[in-house]
Amino acid sequence: MDYLEIEGRAKLKGKINVSGAKNSALPLIALSIISKEPFKLSNLPNVKDIRTLLHLLEILGAKYRFEKNVAVIDTSEISSTTALYDIVRTMRASILVLGPLLARFGHCEVSLPGGCAIGQRPIDLHLKAMESMGASIEIKNGYVITRAQNGLKGAHIIFDKVTVTGTENVLMAAALAKGKTTIVNAAREPEVVQLCQVLKNAGIEIDGIGGDELVVRGTEGELPRLKEVEVIPDRIEAGTYLCAGAITGSEITVQKVEPSHMDAILTKFRQMGLRIDIHKDSITIHPTEKIEPVEITTSEYPGFPTDMQAQFMALALKAEGVSIIEERLFENRFMHVGELLRFGANIHLKGNIATVYGPADLMGADVMATDLRASSALVLAGLSAKGITKVHRIYHLDRGYEALEEKLSSLGAKIRRLKE
Repeated sequence: MDYLEIEGRAKLKGKINVSGAKNSALPLIALSIISKEPFKLSNLPNVKDIRTLLHLLEILGAKYRFEKNVAVIDTSEISSTTALYDIVRTMRASILVLGPLLARFGHCEVSLPGGCAIGQRPIDLHLKAMESMGASIEIKNGYVITRAQNGLKGAHIIFDKVTVTGTENVLMAAALAKGKTTIVNAAREPEVVQLCQVLKNAGIEIDGIGGDELVVRGTEGELPRLKEVEVIPDRIEAGTYLCAGAITGSEITVQKVEPSHMDAILTKFRQMGLRIDIHKDSITIHPTEKIEPVEITTSEYPGFPTDMQAQFMALALKAEGVSIIEERLFENRFMHVGELLRFGANIHLKGNIATVYGPADLMGADVMATDLRASSALVLAGLSAKGITKVHRIYHLDRGYEALEEKLSSLGAKIRRLKE
């Protein structure tokens, strides 16, 4: 098993390119299930979650080529509609095949999902939406069995809470449904917006793109021709590397980004006293003599993303004062706190609120990753700590960051991947 060894307190400098967004690429890969022709995706990040979902489609009977961050997916010969437990248990996003499989074939069996252990993320909202569209739902032997023999029908769907994958599943199902589907309290994330735009470019009528109410007019089963698409930049990866610059007191530039997707993140950097230069597709962060404490509350887009909470907690350890971080989306997303304490951090937890006392004189330690974003927080702490840090169980990290140690090394970080 691999681990990362980091020699901390190296100054960073330079420019790195941000990869495509995993969270946009995954629904687009699932969307290929309803494509009439082979679907080409560029700027696809070469990370474990992407390879896992491509493998799942292959098991279903699809064919694909994936080279140099470009994939061509042909789903014309899909022969199975069963998403097996052995694949789905490793990645929660596999549930994204539910909507397109059901819409195209009128039935499917999808194992109940797994993935990061950051809290309960039930799929009941997905299933209620499919029932509203005329599907029957049965849960048997750990599988969700759905049927809509006469096809899905448009419906008025109101989500009780914002769900990104739920919105994406309904969008893909509604694209082939009969009639009009309205999604109320839809997710507004840039990744959802890109999915909508790809469908619209294929001729699907969608109103309200970018808002919290979407209206989709389905094709009554006719498969669309999906046009080639470039996956949007990964705003979470960009934010993570900007945190690396901030926590090491370094000037770095992230390139191939979309700054408008990062308003909430950039606002927090500024509140912490960090100067940010924004250009059309790049962002530069500059060092500061004093990092100010901050208050952060995670929320759905366009609010502060839960996927950046752990990284900013690591950064808050360098602030001169007390920072307050409230996690409102997942009840178990402070698992990195125990590992940060091993560096010498002073963090107090009470329910879903973390109080971070800084500045902390961090010392290198052996730590263990517990989920994807926690992994990156431990790497950030290691970059700013004195001495050697070893981050174990980095298979979590490999799910969502492409070539992280290579990119950090190119900036001057002393980091290498080793075998246990």
